[in-house]
Amino acid sequence: MTKVVVVYHSGYGHTQRMAQSVAEGAGAELIAIDADGNLPAGGWEALDAADAIVFGSPTYMGTVSWQFKKFADASSKAWFSQKWKDKVFAGFTNSATMNGDKLSTLHYLFTLAMQHSGVWVGTGLMPSNSKAAQRNDVNYVGSFSGAMAQSPSDAGANEMLPGDLETARLFGERVAATAKKFKG
Repeated sequence: MTKVVVVYHSGYGHTQRMAQSVAEGAGAELIAIDADGNLPAGGWEALDAADAIVFGSPTYMGTVSWQFKKFADASSKAWFSQKWKDKVFAGFTNSATMNGDKLSTLHYLFTLAMQHSGVWVGTGLMPSNSKAAQRNDVNYVGSFSGAMAQSPSDAGANEMLPGDLETARLFGERVAATAKKFKG
């Protein structure tokens, strides 16, 4: 069986909803980074045992949250011994505006994965860019590098658009399928 772990920080619940959708698609374990930037008991061991690691962070000020950054810095112990070498990696993010510099966050997550000598997986989804495209379509934000979503800052986590959550779920399926190919 392929083991996928989604490790994420969520400030207002939107990134958590995305993480849940990615995990649903991938059949993954969820590990939340707490408000102080720490993992729960057994978190590091779960990441070490995973075949695929999916990073998730909101986009704050054009990059990951400081809590995610603290986790990333702490992962240097795994980096030093190359514990995560050749694992499959992927990432996702959410911000309040349509652009919000989300690509900067995905680049950060990609770079972290490359530092760990990992293999990156993109969405594998075409953007919904026809004349008939609607905001609630799958991959409306149009990302190839990782899953992106947009939710107004004053919207509750349960008000995220189903199209963004379906994009995250399909992305999770792709990560799990890719990890299975690498493992097999």
